[in-house]
Amino acid sequence: MENLKRLFENNRSIVAEVTQADPEYFARRAGKQEPHFLLIGCADSRVPIETLTGVAPGEMFVHRNIANQALSADINVLSVLQYAVEVLDVKHVMVCGHYQCGGVKAAMGDQSYGLVDYWLAGIRDTVRRHDFELQRIASSEERFKRVVELNVLRQVYNLSRTPVVQGAWSRGRRPLLHGLVYDIHDGLLKPLVLQVDGNDKARELLETPRASIGD
Repeated sequence: MENLKRLFENNRSIVAEVTQADPEYFARRAGKQEPHFLLIGCADSRVPIETLTGVAPGEMFVHRNIANQALSADINVLSVLQYAVEVLDVKHVMVCGHYQCGGVKAAMGDQSYGLVDYWLAGIRDTVRRHDFELQRIASSEERFKRVVELNVLRQVYNLSRTPVVQGAWSRGRRPLLHGLVYDIHDGLLKPLVLQVDGNDKARELLETPRASIGD
């Protein structure tokens, strides 16, 4: 109960501090949201993306799940994407992974974790597809980091193939898709791919030639 009590105390303290400096701060944001960004991130509690990026309430629409997946069969993420693109008209859709991701680490091993194995199947497929590259990375830690990055790139590519994004691109060059990785050791965001705005760029940046992946 002490931890829960601390949440409410922190909330009251923060609200009091904000409204003292700007009495209309929350009132201005209560009418409607007009976010510039949709972020699809990992559910990991060590990745407080709004705090790290300094965005104000109303600037970032957020969807989080284990290992920041954008699966074509996940009606949840697709619904969020459709609302963000077609209703909120966001300019940027970002997939943000993070190093030391537990979901990615689990997908790299052979151990079964029950129900979550279904969710991690796509990451396991990414590991298999990139086995040629990964086996040439001597350090297990660097190999782990590379799988985190490959997973982000795959999810950006998955987004590019959704009917929502394809429909939006057919009407213009928005939204722009981006892939980022957060380093929990230093708090910095690393861009992997930026400003994917069409099918050619998605294929060029996100598809690894089969000859190089040993598949």
